[in-house]
Amino acid sequence: MKSLSKLSCLLFLGLASHTASAQKLTSFVDPFIGTGGHGHTYPGATVPFGMVQLSPDNGRNGWDWSSGYHYSDTAIVGFSHTHLSGTGIGDWCDILTVPLVTHKADTGVTRFGFSHANETAKPGYYKVKLNNGIIAELTATERCGYHKYTFPAGSLPAIKFDLGFFINSDKPVEGCIHKVNDSTIVGYRYSTGWANKQGVYFAARTSVPFKQLLLSADKKQHQAGTETKAEYVGAQLLFEKAGVVLLKVGLSSVNEEKALAAIGEIGNYSFNQIYTAADSKWEKELQKIKITSADDDAKKIFYTALYHTCMAPVLYSDVDGAYQNAKGEFIKGSGQRYTVYSLWDTFRALNPLFTLIQPERNTDILNSIMAFYNENGALPVWDLSTNETNTMVGYHAIPVLADAILKGVTTIDAQKAYAAMRKSAFQNVRGTPDYIKYGYIPKEKLTQSASVTIEYAYDDWCIAQVAKKLGYMDDYLLFSKRAMSYLNLFDKTTGFIRGKHADGKWVEPFDPFHSEHDGANSVYTEGNAWQHSFFAPHDVRGLAKAHGSNEALLKKLDQLFNASSEVTGENVSMDISGLIGQYVHGNEPSHHIAYMYTFLGQPWKTQQRVRQIVDSLYTAKPDGYAGNEDCGQMSAWAVWSMVGLYPANPAGGEYVIGSPAINNAVIQLPGNKTLKINAVNNSKKNIYVAAVKWNGKPYPLTYFKHDKLLQGGTIEFIMSSIPVKTWGIKPSSWPYSATDIK
Repeated sequence: MKSLSKLSCLLFLGLASHTASAQKLTSFVDPFIGTGGHGHTYPGATVPFGMVQLSPDNGRNGWDWSSGYHYSDTAIVGFSHTHLSGTGIGDWCDILTVPLVTHKADTGVTRFGFSHANETAKPGYYKVKLNNGIIAELTATERCGYHKYTFPAGSLPAIKFDLGFFINSDKPVEGCIHKVNDSTIVGYRYSTGWANKQGVYFAARTSVPFKQLLLSADKKQHQAGTETKAEYVGAQLLFEKAGVVLLKVGLSSVNEEKALAAIGEIGNYSFNQIYTAADSKWEKELQKIKITSADDDAKKIFYTALYHTCMAPVLYSDVDGAYQNAKGEFIKGSGQRYTVYSLWDTFRALNPLFTLIQPERNTDILNSIMAFYNENGALPVWDLSTNETNTMVGYHAIPVLADAILKGVTTIDAQKAYAAMRKSAFQNVRGTPDYIKYGYIPKEKLTQSASVTIEYAYDDWCIAQVAKKLGYMDDYLLFSKRAMSYLNLFDKTTGFIRGKHADGKWVEPFDPFHSEHDGANSVYTEGNAWQHSFFAPHDVRGLAKAHGSNEALLKKLDQLFNASSEVTGENVSMDISGLIGQYVHGNEPSHHIAYMYTFLGQPWKTQQRVRQIVDSLYTAKPDGYAGNEDCGQMSAWAVWSMVGLYPANPAGGEYVIGSPAINNAVIQLPGNKTLKINAVNNSKKNIYVAAVKWNGKPYPLTYFKHDKLLQGGTIEFIMSSIPVKTWGIKPSSWPYSATDIK
């Protein structure tokens, strides 16, 4: 009854707020944005950060089907309950349900045709009419998926559960389906894939009793019975007559009983009531940043981006905080446990956005990182289903924790977090011992050695700042020195970060346009020397000093954007997409680069490039992202940049001024305060900042500190159609750099 009363309150508040507003912000969200191109998002029904992601599956293997769905496809095999948003590797797609128009036993995978003209997606809702006449509608709560299947007249309705279905790498190990009564089944699916061990328990309940249950094991013919258990298992629920069948499917990582309890999130509420509640939850999230713009596409791009920032991490624990981790341990935390931490991507802009607009939820997100550490003895690199996938490079849980500690978040234990950060910096894996020994990682010691080195250097800078805040001055000096390790791979002759051997010699031959993806000779991660030679967000002016002067680095930045977009090599990463010269917006290492001009006294070039990226590499179409959306990072870049600010040094506590693409924004801040942003004379042509005001007074800096914004207030950008080269040129106005050569 407690959960139902909460839902009632949500419904009431949601309906009241919708009545009061002229147009809901959810109306500007298009979940199909990112489902085409290489975006890898899914269009199905979920609630913010929900455990259930109920979405259609095309049933194809392949990179562009990492989420289970791609807009180019013309068929659907069914609807599964877990999906990854924007990742470059596929997994999950657990507990596939398939509505059928016949009672004929079906142990295989059938692709049912459909047209996008008969498909609808909204926040918390998905609908499609298949070519066989079945209308499928989907919505969800945090831990329960809600299906509404309308079967055509004359059909023999059935719903198949296929626990053996898998795409990409997620192969079943064992499944079980057990009949509880004539409207309820329970079971589990254990599988291995990108996450090498995962288990999902489910409970399913139909609104109409099924007259028969047919079970299958290891793809053998269905048999009547009450339970089946095997590597590949399936079941068909057979119904007597056509019409509407409602299906509730609850999930848990603990057991079937907890999955049954998850159905209680829906209780006796109707499908439309649950969808209305889901819509209200999304409206509440979107209301955290209210914008105005005369450009409807800009509003669609912005609010779909804000929507995508709430797709990961996702809940992993039951409503009481209990979960079972990948080691098989049953744990009940004091808060909620989250999983899906794409930290190599999200530390750059998404996690700093959480610090600003998700203060309550961010506590559990941060403490989930620490729970991973407590359970595994190391901070996560890429946490999927509480497994360590060891995907990508760096130890980027560190900047996420550092960002929170340095910004004064008190709901995590700073001392324990620091101990975990320090332990990562002295781990005996992932090239760390060689990094400490040589001051860089030699090429023959670890693949992608140059990228690993420069990212470790940034992480070490983050540790140094936390050490200083906590009073560990010896550590501060140690890690400040290690933070300069990126310079050990800078080649003054070419002006690039390069691979180096253990004997100190450069890796030859050298071609800055060359990319080798994951090969033994690769020294860069998903890119080439052009993209990775600018990664020193903590020390932009130190990098300039290595080049010889600020002017020399400014020239190199210009060359980056104006270079040929050709990429050489036989095994080029598909992540190299969204190119402007050799700038690659489709992959995260480039995301801070446009803002580097401001650190060097040419903010007008930041403004020009930022607006160019927003206007040309984000659209309101299915292929509207330049590359993998990556669990919210691609979208977070747009959210920040469209309001005119960006955390170029993610844990630095400074937001660099860019070029606002919208006219006004009101951002909800902790403590019921608001930040208002007004762009005066803003337009597609007026992309340059002529002046800035803070609470009506001239503001001399090219950035805002986090502490200042938390006070609430009004930023006013005075926009111009021509570069204003007198604004932001004084060194005293520039953002922080560890090596200050103003």
